[in-house]
Amino acid sequence: MRKILFLISEDWFFVSHFLPMAQAAREAGFEVVVATRVNKHHQRIAAEQCRVIPLDIERGSLAAVEVLRSMAYVFSIIRREQPAIVHCIALRMIMLGGLPAKIAGAGSLVLAPTGLGHLWTGNGTTERCLRPLVRTIVGRWLRGSRTHYLFENSDDPGEFGLDPTDPHVTIVAGAGVKPEDFPVSPEPPAPPIKLAVVARMLRSKGIAEAVEATRRARLLGAPVELDIFGAPDPSNPASIPEAELRQWSSQPGIAWRGTSNDVARVWREHHVAIFLSYYREGLPRTLTEAAACGRPIIAFDVVGCREVVRDGIEGLLVPSGDVDAAARAIVKLAADASLRAQLGAAAHRRFLERLTEDGVRQAVGDLYQRAVRPHATQQNAGP
Repeated sequence: MRKILFLISEDWFFVSHFLPMAQAAREAGFEVVVATRVNKHHQRIAAEQCRVIPLDIERGSLAAVEVLRSMAYVFSIIRREQPAIVHCIALRMIMLGGLPAKIAGAGSLVLAPTGLGHLWTGNGTTERCLRPLVRTIVGRWLRGSRTHYLFENSDDPGEFGLDPTDPHVTIVAGAGVKPEDFPVSPEPPAPPIKLAVVARMLRSKGIAEAVEATRRARLLGAPVELDIFGAPDPSNPASIPEAELRQWSSQPGIAWRGTSNDVARVWREHHVAIFLSYYREGLPRTLTEAAACGRPIIAFDVVGCREVVRDGIEGLLVPSGDVDAAARAIVKLAADASLRAQLGAAAHRRFLERLTEDGVRQAVGDLYQRAVRPHATQQNAGP
């Protein structure tokens, strides 16, 4: 049986975003192996008939010795497993797995920069030095007749000198979600108009901006409340401390609710999704879920978010970093139930057209089949 090896840094990330791709691989006749750092989700991955290889890689380390050790470790896994496809998920695993896969003679590479993250939005010395190197590795050194790229939006391919219409480039809507898991529901009673943000509690996800925009909208007289769903990530330097989240909760109309195991219920109980991320998103799953449930969205006009939301159609896009504009958008939606209904219905239509799990599985399954075609066919397909 042909084998596909997924390389991904965290097991929770695989479970939350990439199980449909593993399912697509199985349906296409592949044995599925997942190399990841194992935390709490080994059994969930194994339940999908995937074999799990614990990945002993230091998270976030840029030390040369650790990077070389990690690459050697990945190389040993690839040589042992001899997969037909190595699927590297996110930039870190592309860096650590792409070159070892080439050297080890893996059949084909699928490189999936799910989002470009802080490396693209940060402007420190490290980020400015690393960006050109990453562009060169991803777009030139790893490029070839047996390399395929999987992006979540149409902007990111250009960062690596790739054409979104290239036959070796596939664009999918993240992992998609199932319509039956996030059904449309009528608005809850109003007032107040209830906003929700569902995200990891990272500064780059715009949590502080959502709090401030809500505060300003309330000062303008809008009867709104904001509920914040998500948990801090202490190992991430951008994590928001729990003490700060609790301090926000002491303000009128603001509440941090922690994590939710029922996001569909969150949208049943809220009128509007707000997501003021300035992180270089791939395609935010939280917006896909809100759109599936038929909720209008307020978001910053940034890469990834605008794959789901078009201004004035599925929601309101405001300039990145403009909290006043976000507050005005909140006021506008709070005052107009018919507009909320119009935008929410359009968001659900866009979800059905572009963002379902079935659509993603079909596109990824087709990609895997192309990746294992004979080499001559690959050469004729593109560069």
